Amino acid sequence: MAKEKVRLWDRLKYKYKLSVINETSYEEVFNFRLSQLHVLTALSVLAVILVVLTILLIAFTDLREFIPGYPDGNMRQMIAQNALRVDSLENELLKRDRFFKSIRLVLNGGDTTSLERSREDTARYRNDTIRFQISEQENEFRAAIEERERFNLSLGMKEQNHDYYHFFPPVEGIVTQSFDEKKRHYGTDIVAKANAKVAAVLDGVVIFTDWTVKTGYVIQVQHTNDLISVYKHNSILLKKQGDYVRAGEVLGVVGNTGEESSGPHLHFELWRAGNPLNPENFIKFK
Repeated sequence: MAKEKVRLWDRLKYKYKLSVINETSYEEVFNFRLSQLHVLTALSVLAVILVVLTILLIAFTDLREFIPGYPDGNMRQMIAQNALRVDSLENELLKRDRFFKSIRLVLNGGDTTSLERSREDTARYRNDTIRFQISEQENEFRAAIEERERFNLSLGMKEQNHDYYHFFPPVEGIVTQSFDEKKRHYGTDIVAKANAKVAAVLDGVVIFTDWTVKTGYVIQVQHTNDLISVYKHNSILLKKQGDYVRAGEVLGVVGNTGEESSGPHLHFELWRAGNPLNPENFIKFK
């Protein structure tokens, strides 16, 4: 057995002379020596090179789509789109759950301080050109509200008189167009400083955040007693649907978005039970 292995190895190593001879003159053009081992080695290296090249062609070219069972470009695109839809649906379900929980707490007069606020970090607008610092006037306003609430025994009761509410100005600026129901202008336009903050007028829950062609970035907040406040033409929104907000909390930034906007300003609306109210009857914007 050992002799057969030695003989096989010797055969593989045995060298042959391969010569190329001119057919006419029988002169040797060139020659080289090789063995069976050399041939096997060369074939093995060639096979490895071919396998590597084939893998590279399949991996980095469109040839892979011709492999049976491999998904084509349209199928991969559909898979990616379906994955995005599933992720979006999961996010929408989470937002709906937070929204309904917030609505129940507000309507039942429950404690809203324990609400999960998922956008608390993202709501901190870190643009270096904007600084949301509370002014002395705002501090005085909040202190006055807290002092009144301490001794207001009717707080939380449903009353028809809107003087019962202490509205926080959504933005400080100059009123350029007032409420006019006859002209179907159901709000007040306020021109403010560039990058001015837009604040919630009362405690409530964000029920709508979206972008529209006519009014740009819009956010709506549901308050108690069927009150809804609407803020239009924002340059950016810092809250999401279902978020609970306090009076004076920043909702967005004054902007110039939408076809109906002719310059940086806030269009503010106040509604009760489906009827528009004149915001200037309840809020001082200057």
